[in-house]
Amino acid sequence: MSTRITNEAPDAAQPTPQVPSPDEAAPAGRFGLPTATALVIGSVIGTGVFALPSALAPYGPISLVAFVLVTVGALALAFTFGALSKRVPGSGGPYVYARDAFGDFGGFLNAWSYWITAWAGNAAIVVAWVGYVEVFWNTGHAKTWSIVIAMAGLWIPAAINLSGVRNMAVTQIVTSVLKFVPLLFMATIGLLFIRTHNFGPFNAGGTSAGSAISAAAAIALFSYIGIETASVAAGRVRDPRRNVGRATVLGTIGCAVVYILGTLTVFGTVSNAALRKSSAPFTDSADAIFGGRWAGQTVAVAAIVSGLGALIGWTLVVGEMPMAAAKDRLFPAVFARTRRGVPVLGIVGSTLLASVLTAVSYTRFEKVFTTLVLLSVVTAVIPYLFSAGAQLYWLLTRGRHIRWQHLVRDCGVSGVALVFSFWSLAGSGYQAVYYGTFCLLLGLPVYIWLKVGRGEYGESPVVPFDSAAALTSPADPPGVGRLPR
Repeated sequence: MSTRITNEAPDAAQPTPQVPSPDEAAPAGRFGLPTATALVIGSVIGTGVFALPSALAPYGPISLVAFVLVTVGALALAFTFGALSKRVPGSGGPYVYARDAFGDFGGFLNAWSYWITAWAGNAAIVVAWVGYVEVFWNTGHAKTWSIVIAMAGLWIPAAINLSGVRNMAVTQIVTSVLKFVPLLFMATIGLLFIRTHNFGPFNAGGTSAGSAISAAAAIALFSYIGIETASVAAGRVRDPRRNVGRATVLGTIGCAVVYILGTLTVFGTVSNAALRKSSAPFTDSADAIFGGRWAGQTVAVAAIVSGLGALIGWTLVVGEMPMAAAKDRLFPAVFARTRRGVPVLGIVGSTLLASVLTAVSYTRFEKVFTTLVLLSVVTAVIPYLFSAGAQLYWLLTRGRHIRWQHLVRDCGVSGVALVFSFWSLAGSGYQAVYYGTFCLLLGLPVYIWLKVGRGEYGESPVVPFDSAAALTSPADPPGVGRLPR
């Protein structure tokens, strides 16, 4: 299947790209396909995959079925994001897609929800990262030291991002290579050491097969959160219409291969009982394959590097999303201010929130990683739902010029992405949906405050932050500085 799933007519209405700031437009602040792909891989493959086998162990090998189904849904989302990035240019990803289709409030809800996903997801990533750091230090898992390690894991990536986009790009490529190679090794050579008795009961949870697959799928989806990061940072990618979609699909396929085979290796080399208690399952798997501790420690180092790479990528994203919304005056204007092209407040404020959530989780929740994962999944699935819905909406209203074979194909891909998102939301569980919905609705007072501050009621043309002054000039033609509906 081609990565392009929409065929646009020459006269199709195209949204006016946002006016970039001088920092954003500078060539030094842009990167190409390799870095965009590395951003996707680096954001998707964090320490989550290194901790995932332990989170899935209570369900047994049936969770591998869930993993395959989640991979199909993730690929449908990847193709959907690729098509949307061609049609709706600019940074912001799910935010700009929802706003283009559903208006200001839809755009704001998606920006708010995805922003929560980014910093809550960083908390989940750093918790898994701590588990591998503690292979070497704080082996007794004292909570105070675990929190101290987690704070270092959150603030080092923040410092790298604050030092400039170029440093982030170089670090992202290096960490992506360093973590991908060991995972690929475990996903290939490790398969030779599988022993069937380690798998345990196929459905170890004691529930129905459907319930087990749905619950495992909600956890497995966390492994794919980040496939949209190239579209979120599209304004920093060279030739985004071509490179964003390619980076999204290539990154997703690469991650899928190492995910499924790597998890299979861990399930087959570590007993199910031991896996449920493990805080570093890939380390235990490597030790079981090669004997001794050196192999496990090597994998632990790869997991530590992987976690830092993911946190560096997500720290970029956690600043980009609110900055894109702030430029459209749908987030507080302070989020649009940059220093050396970097959204300082978005990065610092979000890292502070992630730090608080991490500390609270260590002191309040027994299953810290799983709790944070499910919260992140709920707030991520909402923008995925809106993005798939936006693409399907456009195809059914503006896609009449597309040949019927392509229209059926494209609607099918978007429909799969939409159904998959609903399924993931349902499998997250009542508690996660409750907390996620509560966090989402906390954005309503913020939206009211923003609209009241501008003296607006209902839908109004939004003035991009960087071109607001253009509307004050009588010489400008009508609509200058506005994004079309």
